[in-house]
Amino acid sequence: MSDVPAVGGDVEEEDALVAFWQAAQGHLGLGRMDVVMGPGDRDLVAPPVWSFGDSPELADELLELVLAGRKTATAGALGDYEAVGEALPQVGDVSIVTDGSGTPRVVLRATQVDVVPFDEVGPEHAALEGEGDRSLEQWRRDHEAVWRRRLPAEPFDPRMPMVLEQFEVVYPTLGPTPAE
Repeated sequence: MSDVPAVGGDVEEEDALVAFWQAAQGHLGLGRMDVVMGPGDRDLVAPPVWSFGDSPELADELLELVLAGRKTATAGALGDYEAVGEALPQVGDVSIVTDGSGTPRVVLRATQVDVVPFDEVGPEHAALEGEGDRSLEQWRRDHEAVWRRRLPAEPFDPRMPMVLEQFEVVYPTLGPTPAE
């Protein structure tokens, strides 16, 4: 997940999120009893909202990989979830992912969630993340750089527990995955 605030709280962004979630619900065939709800239609509670990466630019870049069908997994440090009291994703959970400006763009459903040490993440997961050359070496380099950038005063621990999430796009419907 990300530290980039997905929705800054202004009325336009909140309205865009509500409209996006209402469209997604209709597309997914969700009724009022299928989601957490408040007293009115506008009070239907949207799933968690987040963006990829640690900057608006990276959020946009990684979102484009998702929309192209190349990125079907992500990873986050377990400590990041614990630091903010956020529950780990569970298989079947849906979430809304925004672009770097906070505009909701896609609804994802978790299809697999595992917690493993950073240095035990395998090449299969690295490939599913779809970044760069999809190699484990590049995945480790890029992800270590993110955590070193975010926490420069703390030593990097290769045994750091990672939350590995595989997902599928459930809204909007994407075209066929390009041949590799």
